[in-house]
Amino acid sequence: MAQQKLQGIRGMNDLLPDEAERWEAFEEIVRDWLKSYGYRPIRTPILEPTALFVRGVGEHTDIVEKEMYSFEDRLNGEQLTMRPEGTAACVRAVTEHNLLYGASQRLYYMGPMFRHERPQKGRYRQFHQVGVEALGFSGPDVDAELIVMCRRLWDDLGLEDVTLEINSLGDAAERAQHRQALIAYLEQHQDVLDDDGKRRLHSNPLRVLDSKNPAMQEVIEAAPKLMDFLGEESLEHFEGVTALLREAAVPYRINPRLVRGLDYYNRTVFEWVTTRLGAQATICAGGRYDSLIESLGGKPAPAAGFAMGMERVMMMWMDGQESGPVSRLDAYVVYQGDAAQRLGFRLGEELRAAGFSVVFHCGGGSFKAQMKKADASGATYAIVIGEDEVATQSVSLKPLREGGEQERIAVDALTDELAERIYGSEE
Repeated sequence: MAQQKLQGIRGMNDLLPDEAERWEAFEEIVRDWLKSYGYRPIRTPILEPTALFVRGVGEHTDIVEKEMYSFEDRLNGEQLTMRPEGTAACVRAVTEHNLLYGASQRLYYMGPMFRHERPQKGRYRQFHQVGVEALGFSGPDVDAELIVMCRRLWDDLGLEDVTLEINSLGDAAERAQHRQALIAYLEQHQDVLDDDGKRRLHSNPLRVLDSKNPAMQEVIEAAPKLMDFLGEESLEHFEGVTALLREAAVPYRINPRLVRGLDYYNRTVFEWVTTRLGAQATICAGGRYDSLIESLGGKPAPAAGFAMGMERVMMMWMDGQESGPVSRLDAYVVYQGDAAQRLGFRLGEELRAAGFSVVFHCGGGSFKAQMKKADASGATYAIVIGEDEVATQSVSLKPLREGGEQERIAVDALTDELAERIYGSEE
């Protein structure tokens, strides 16, 4: 009896070659963009102690309560979690290795995150984020720079219909005053709250303001606004951010309902949103989190950052891209006969050493069958070697993508000829 075909886990997707090449092209753009702002890469493990996220993200957040992939390591009894976000892990690494000792840090990471939620377009159980963290900077200038950075990436990617919303969460004392007033207000309207709102009423009341339930919108609109509780320093910081955004000609909308479900945020928060992805409107979110480093055992230090969902940004970027392979193959070697095979094998290595991308045909077959493979490969040229070519120490160079006649080229001249045709035409 035939074995049952195994399939991947729902919400954890394969990236097949065409799509994977587009991801690599996107990642190259992102790395160049981050390098232009002086950010350096950091890589942290996929597995972290569960306590890191309980303490850093917040015990009463949806991520910790419902979405984390957590388990006990059966070999040593440790409680482990597959990272649901990158900031806490990055800060843990910075703290553990004393990277802030005498120096601020501009860091970024790219990689998979894991949350157990219902898979939908642009949101998966294994998803990918680009995260940017500026550690050790206290002023509004770095907040503004993070926002301006995002705008530059949207320009680099050619994305349109992306708008900026910002708000301030103030400091801990101001949030505590607002929280007390918000709870008192929501308690007076419990009859309007849905089950999720009632559950969050005392544990995380700010998230009640995030509700999309139409029956609650009138109550939410009239709720006490955090901005009304901000003190002089918080207002001055926020004005510093908005002044720099105006200087950089970055349009924004102040959204008093913009909050965070993660406990470590304070002062500036922002989101880049779009109408092109339906209900999943946010493609990038960030802000300031000055208390996180201390809460994870480090010496108190200011910090700010953002994370973007790569799947969502990729969906928007790929809408404007041509389908098919992204990478270019320079040449495909076809041959007939043992001597031609040996010559083609050697030439393939010589061309690769010179910087060309070359596929050497494997598996035999007629010239016609091999040429079909060469054409399907996307290569710019076919290098054809038969008995005549072996005898004269030459190859036939056949253009596959554009018009042009097949020409006989001496083996010794092949590298220079290919360079002139491929790189000379790009100048």
